[in-house]
Amino acid sequence: MADSARDLPDLPPRLDQAILDPLMTDNQLLELCDFGRQEGVRGICTTPLQIPILRDRLGGSEDGGPQLIAAIGFPFGAIPAELKLAEAEWAASRGAQELDAVPDFHALVNGDSGAFAGELAALCDLGLPLRVILDMARLSEEQLALAVEASIDAGATALQTGNGFGPACHPDQVKQLRVLCRNRCGIKAAGGVHNIELMLDLIEAGADLLGTSSAPQLLQSLRRPAA
Repeated sequence: MADSARDLPDLPPRLDQAILDPLMTDNQLLELCDFGRQEGVRGICTTPLQIPILRDRLGGSEDGGPQLIAAIGFPFGAIPAELKLAEAEWAASRGAQELDAVPDFHALVNGDSGAFAGELAALCDLGLPLRVILDMARLSEEQLALAVEASIDAGATALQTGNGFGPACHPDQVKQLRVLCRNRCGIKAAGGVHNIELMLDLIEAGADLLGTSSAPQLLQSLRRPAA
């Protein structure tokens, strides 16, 4: 249970449930999808390969329920821009409503902000909300600042702290992004978010959304009586 002294925000509209494990069976995938929908998560983020089965499970976009999010170029973004765009187009044509995309870090670290932003602009042109998945644990301050500006210039609706590979997201990362973004786009915190206290810390730091594979379980835990 969370510390009862802390005010709890309305958490479900802030949570994107990550279902990204490629070793899950279809039955396991659908069970997690149903669990997330039952708990009222805002979105379900999955791989393009799993978009069709989850779109079928959730029904049409007009039926309400969680937003279906495709993870593009996940986890490292190390594919040609043309393939990344084709991946996003494929996912969109099969029912993805939003995109969480890993950008071209190779272009970024080599100072090619044009290629970095151009790839993202092409994804934004698809007309779906786009969040750019950064790697804050590894980027230098200069690289991070360049990534933020280029992402916003390209039309990104939000930035995400990381891809879940590496250390857990820290509230200081959210605060740093908040300063760099200057309210020009949203912020999604992701990576190692598996307890209520960290969720609340990240929200207090300025995160608009939280990405976690534990979203339904965390929401369920809030309803358990204290021991």
